[in-house]
Amino acid sequence: QVQLVESGGGSVQAGESLRLSCAASGISFSINSMAWHRQAPGKQRELVASITSGGSSTVYAPSVKGRFTISRDNTKNLLYLQMRSLKPEDTAVYYCYAPSMRSWGQGTQVTVSS
Repeated sequence: QVQLVESGGGSVQAGESLRLSCAASGISFSINSMAWHRQAPGKQRELVASITSGGSSTVYAPSVKGRFTISRDNTKNLLYLQMRSLKPEDTAVYYCYAPSMRSWGQGTQVTVSS
């Protein structure tokens, strides 16, 4: 079955950076678009960024555009989210998502303090 395992979350100060990773297995990773979503306490889960199978096209939520970069390594079945200039409002659980399989990872906590 599909397994998506996120890592790289943590607690940082505002303005700092983090890189999240998602290791995928049980899926033909290189032919699937992928995405990162996040869910803050008391809020609905929201799309952060998505990337096409080959990595040539990306989409970002307006709130993270210019600060976050989604990328992938199809040789290693890895999805990344580079987050820069983090803000307290970026605090959330971040999830890796494979839309075609409707599969979610377990999530990784990102906490940004001011």
